[in-house]
Amino acid sequence: MTLQSFSLPSATERLTVSYDGIRRAAEIICHGGVVAFGTETVYGLGALSTSRKAVARIFDIKGRPSFNPLINHFATPDRAFAEVTLDIPLREQALALAERFWPGPLTLVLPRHEGSRICDTASAALPSLALRVPQGRAIQEMLRLIDAPVAAPSANRSGLISPSTASHVLSGLDGKIDAILDTGPSAVGVESTVVDLSGARPLLLRPGGITREALEEICGPVDTQTSDNHQPRSPGQLSSHYAPHLPLRLNADHIKASEALLAFGHIPGALRHSPLIWNLSENEDLAEAAARLFAGLHFLDYEGKRRNLSGIAAMPLPSHGMGLALLDRLRRAAAPRPHQN
Repeated sequence: MTLQSFSLPSATERLTVSYDGIRRAAEIICHGGVVAFGTETVYGLGALSTSRKAVARIFDIKGRPSFNPLINHFATPDRAFAEVTLDIPLREQALALAERFWPGPLTLVLPRHEGSRICDTASAALPSLALRVPQGRAIQEMLRLIDAPVAAPSANRSGLISPSTASHVLSGLDGKIDAILDTGPSAVGVESTVVDLSGARPLLLRPGGITREALEEICGPVDTQTSDNHQPRSPGQLSSHYAPHLPLRLNADHIKASEALLAFGHIPGALRHSPLIWNLSENEDLAEAAARLFAGLHFLDYEGKRRNLSGIAAMPLPSHGMGLALLDRLRRAAAPRPHQN
């Protein structure tokens, strides 16, 4: 878009999903600003991937470790692939996955092209880049107007619960970011699936909005490496992540008098007397559960603290389909915090 005389906002602007709101969000990002916006997965915190200064602001706002790379967002697959090399053994798998799942909740990790415009700060100086083409009219139009890669991790302080609504973002980042484009609740509700195609076999780095079963229908067997606290190849690999302030206990078959309950499906009698309950899906629908996960954790954490509860107990979840992503988020949310080690 055409750039004119401009100064960044002095307070966080609330933007609506209108022509003017989308254009304003793009304008702020083009001038080096940081804007939160909704995608189909969760709300992202976006800045130009080509600007070290802008990307550094993302890390500073989030309190994110500099070794943890960011996902770069594009309006089209062609623009994404222009930043990487496809002269690799898994070229056909990369193209097939992009054709099937872009735009959508899939991130591909591929070798960086020597002419890539993306700054080393965004990639944590790795030889690979994480690329995504997100779904949604507003985010697609914003990226088209920007016409440059946009780095966008989840719009929250590092390690805490991801935001699936604008209010979740503002509760932690109001006054710290330049603007927020409110696109409503995120439909998928968990972050994108991340697949590394830079090696000899597809490698699942983070389960997410595209199931492992769906991936393997396209590209065959997929290996797994979902944790790396020292040099992660993608976001979501740190062992402690997505954490509420209250401690989280998994696979609960009983409830303490002072515990909130994160339920799934039918609630057994031993759990029904919890003073605070959020059911991810009464019908045991994993897609519905994913869409309600982070909203539920935000609610139980906020209301549980207000009621002086001691923690959150989570019922068991299935491990197939979207259940794999749900379990991944809950295991990291329940892991010891870095300051507890």
